[in-house]
Amino acid sequence: MAVKIPPKQPVKRYYRKRVELFRLIDKIKLWPSRRGLLHGIKTVEVIGEQARITTHCSETFMIRNSRNSRAARWLRNKWFKGVCGTCRVPEWKLSKYSATYFKRQYGSDLLKNDR
Repeated sequence: MAVKIPPKQPVKRYYRKRVELFRLIDKIKLWPSRRGLLHGIKTVEVIGEQARITTHCSETFMIRNSRNSRAARWLRNKWFKGVCGTCRVPEWKLSKYSATYFKRQYGSDLLKNDR
C-alpha cells in the first residue's frame, strides 16, 4: 500500500510594507502588468532611480523606484487576475508568493545582507 505524502506548505515570509520597489522586485522576481497578469522577471538592471526589467516573455520596460506606484501596491496586496502563459511562472513560486506577508513594523527590510 502506497502512502501519499501531502505537499509541503511554504514557510510564511514577512517583509516590511514600505520597502523600496527595486528591492522587492529583485527578491520576489514577479511583476504585475496593467492587465492584471503576473509575469516572471528574468533580469533587473538598476540605472539610478530607474530600472530596466526584462520578463521571461521578452518584454522590456523601464520603471521608477516608487513605493506608492501601482505595481508596488498590487504586489503588496497580491492583486492579480492570472499568470502570463508565456512566462510560465511555476506553481511553487505562486505558493511562496501567497505565503508572503507585508507588515508595517515587522519583517525584513530587504537590505543587501538579507536572504
